[in-house]
Amino acid sequence: MSTPPTLTLTVDQVRARPEEFAVVDVRTPGEYASGHLPGAINIPLDRITDSLPELRKAAEPAEGSGGALLLVCASGARSGNAARTLAGHGVTAGSLTGGTNAWSAGGHALEYPAEGRRAVWAMERQVRITVGTLVLLGLTLGTFTHPAFLLLSAAVAGGLVFSALTDTCAMASVLGRLPVNRRR
Repeated sequence: MSTPPTLTLTVDQVRARPEEFAVVDVRTPGEYASGHLPGAINIPLDRITDSLPELRKAAEPAEGSGGALLLVCASGARSGNAARTLAGHGVTAGSLTGGTNAWSAGGHALEYPAEGRRAVWAMERQVRITVGTLVLLGLTLGTFTHPAFLLLSAAVAGGLVFSALTDTCAMASVLGRLPVNRRR
C-alpha cells in the first residue's frame, strides 16, 4: 500500500469550499479553547495515532462533503507533522498553511467553547519561555553556586538540537500535560 500524499491548503482555498472539510485542531485543549476554526474538533497531536479510527471515518466522503480531512494548529507546523503521521497510516489529510494565526489574520472569525474563551499561550511560546528560563537558571546557578549546574543549560541545548534534527519536541509534550493545557 502506498502512502497517501500530504497536502497543504491556504486560508483562501479552505474559505472557498468550507463544506468539503472535516476540521481537526491538533493543538492542546487549552490552545483550542483560546479560539479555533469554526466547526473544528480537538484531537491533540499526541493523541493522533490513538484516534485513527475516528479520523479515518472523518476522512471518508459523506453525502454533500468532499471528505477531506483538514488539520489545523497555530502556525501549520504541528498540523503538518500530524498529516505526515496520518499519511503513514494510510489516511490522507491536509494541513492549513499558517494555521489559526493565518486564519484570524485574514479577518476570519474563530469559535470558542461553550464555557468561554481561555487565554492560553501558544505551545511554541510556552516552550520558548520554559527553555529560556531553564538556560538562565543553569547559567545563574552555575556561576553563583556550583559549576555543575551549567550542565542544565547544556542539557537544554542538547534537547533543542535533538528537537530540530527529529522535528519533535519533548518539551511541548511535557507542557501539553499541564493542567492549563488540558480541558477543564
